[in-house]
Amino acid sequence: MKNIGLILGVALAVVAAAVPAFGTPYMMGVVFQVAMWIALAQSWSMLSATTGYLSLGHAVFYGVGAYVCVLLTGTIPFEWALLAGAVAAAVFAAIVGLPVLRVRGPYFVILTYGLSELVRHVVMRIESALGSFGRMIFDVPRTEVLMWWMVGLAVLATLGAYAIRHSRFGAGLAAIREDEVAAETVGVPVTRLKLFAFIASAIIPGAVGGLALLRTSYFEPAQAFDPVISFTIVTMALVGGTETVRGPILGALGFALLSELLWSSLPQLYMIVLGLTLIIFILFVPRGLSGLFGRLGRAG
Repeated sequence: MKNIGLILGVALAVVAAAVPAFGTPYMMGVVFQVAMWIALAQSWSMLSATTGYLSLGHAVFYGVGAYVCVLLTGTIPFEWALLAGAVAAAVFAAIVGLPVLRVRGPYFVILTYGLSELVRHVVMRIESALGSFGRMIFDVPRTEVLMWWMVGLAVLATLGAYAIRHSRFGAGLAAIREDEVAAETVGVPVTRLKLFAFIASAIIPGAVGGLALLRTSYFEPAQAFDPVISFTIVTMALVGGTETVRGPILGALGFALLSELLWSSLPQLYMIVLGLTLIIFILFVPRGLSGLFGRLGRAG
């Protein structure tokens, strides 16, 4: 049970390797979605799981990356457009990080959500002023190529989350989570560590947003900055468990597959099931699937 996250990660990589040879475009799309949510949930954990600052604004980094990518795709290779999207998300996080991270608790939650909505409406106004209410992208890479890029981002995000948790940087963030005032008193550079974590958590979503854009071949601000993205990320991370790196993998894998089942049969029930699952886990399984499997492993 302790290695279930590793087992699932290896299984996803094996499936991704086999799908192009034996699967269908639909199967490649499923692997793409699973890897996407793993990457997003792991990036969220770099800030929120380590510092305790619960963010509801990850959709803004996703949307910024998608917007930059749509503006650059066709003028430069898509790889460079993805990199530009990741850099733009990181720069945006660096600019807004200091004022945003001055508040804590529920105020931080509300502020991150409000920031995401603000940027969404600004982009919508810009696109409206330009006379563009949606942008189509042509000559996008094959689904197989996009799938491998997304799997690579999922692996990179997982390795990054693991490296942060098992470093002095992660130890400082853990001290902030336990007692920020006490950590600052003993010399922990609280402001700098929080800002670095905020920036680190923005990089992967910027690239993921660009890849998702290439997958759909269409950009629309209301979809790219959809707050449901942020809520889904948080739900996946909390249901999977925030105490270990395998938690976001478990949560993302379960919900990605659940969404495929519900969207294909009962799409109107998806958000209801999402909300009910989050409530159940917060009340009865506060440590998530990772903690549940850990207890089962010790009991066995």
